[in-house]
Amino acid sequence: MTRQVCSSVSALIFFLFFITIFSTTEAQSCKPSGKLRGKKPPPERCIRDNDSECCEEGKLYDTYKCSPPVSSRTSATLTVNCFEEKCDGGAPSECDGEYHSDSKPIVALSTGWFNNESRCHRNITIHANGRSVVAMVVDECDSTMGCDADHAYQPSCPNNIVDGSEAVWRALGVSSDVGELPVFWEDA
Repeated sequence: MTRQVCSSVSALIFFLFFITIFSTTEAQSCKPSGKLRGKKPPPERCIRDNDSECCEEGKLYDTYKCSPPVSSRTSATLTVNCFEEKCDGGAPSECDGEYHSDSKPIVALSTGWFNNESRCHRNITIHANGRSVVAMVVDECDSTMGCDADHAYQPSCPNNIVDGSEAVWRALGVSSDVGELPVFWEDA
């Protein structure tokens, strides 16, 4: 009887250990959660400002429900976004349904980091080029959807994007013409 209990307890401990290891490994990686099939945008509807990519008919794009874990030094790719009306950003900002001035340091975060609006109107600190800038989160860079009017006929965002206004780029001392810049960030 004791041997059976010990065997059951050992099996339970092994099972919990296995689940813990698997969960930790899964949490540290963020793999695509699906695919999005590109649709051809209507004529003149995909705005190519800021090196934006337009969806291609039939091309498959990865989608993500997650982003890499946030730390005090979260690696990301800074891209440039226009948060003003009639720009490449598409619809108004997700946090408040408003457009915002690009002269202010504001950002959109990939879906996983945006975390169901939990970072709305909160500040993050972005580091690159030996400089730092504090920017407010006002929007989501949607990693789950794209290739439609709400997303300016652009593919879904990768899972590691900090999409910054022109003011963010200026504060980091880098021309937004670069298009993409490796950065790291943390919650401010």
